[in-house]
Amino acid sequence: MINALDGLLTFENIYLFANWGVVPFWLLLILMPNQNITKFFSHSIIAPLLLAVAYIFVVKQIILEGNTFEGFKLYLGLDGLDEMYTNESFRLVFWLHFLALSLFVGAWIARDGERHTVPKALLSPCIIITYFTGPFGIVIYWFVRIFYAKKINFNE
Repeated sequence: MINALDGLLTFENIYLFANWGVVPFWLLLILMPNQNITKFFSHSIIAPLLLAVAYIFVVKQIILEGNTFEGFKLYLGLDGLDEMYTNESFRLVFWLHFLALSLFVGAWIARDGERHTVPKALLSPCIIITYFTGPFGIVIYWFVRIFYAKKINFNE
């Protein structure tokens, strides 16, 4: 049983499962941002928990490979970051990190948009842009939010 799982738990498969696995959560946020099904799945701990399990597995592999301290090279400059990305396990752990955080931000945008009654026609493009570009989507949403919240707030 364990050997069968080892064959499935390749970095490539984890990447594909994670990449395609977040799509339903994003589609719920984009198409039905305020529905109960979206609140249950996309606003809950379900997706981050699944991504965290994959993240922990990859980190365990990094430790078993003996590359534990390689991660600190990213703080030494762009060359260190570039060198880290040549390692498949580090690339995957960073990608899982990105998927979890961007989904969290997309869910926050959906909840905040509901709180400020931002129409779905404006909210959905912001969520789509966040899915593809992360920080740029947050900035666009923030400008939309200013109009609907009737105030500029840097602290929420």
